[in-house]
Amino acid sequence: MNFDKFFKKGELIPAVIQEASTGEVLMLAYMNRESMEKTFETGYTWFYSRSRQELWNKGATSGHLQKIVDIYGDCDDDTLLITVEQIGAACHTGNHSCFYTKLKSFKTGENENE
Repeated sequence: MNFDKFFKKGELIPAVIQEASTGEVLMLAYMNRESMEKTFETGYTWFYSRSRQELWNKGATSGHLQKIVDIYGDCDDDTLLITVEQIGAACHTGNHSCFYTKLKSFKTGENENE
């Protein structure tokens, strides 16, 4: 696999993590070349922490691992979609998904506070 094409625009690319069985979006994280290579080698997600500036294996400490089912690249080769079997919670808050806070709904008759 030639990883170079994914890093033509920068050193990091976003990776959207999705539950394979339900289609639920679990989280978004960033990968550098090294974390992407480790992800492909191990079959588990590895990311680059922008705040700590280091690699991290999702779930290595908590046990909430992400076993990869499929990896897709988008049409511009600058974003990944990774479908996983999530073991435990994906979010560091303990929620299954990091996307649990609704900001606004545009559905007719639905209140944002629901």
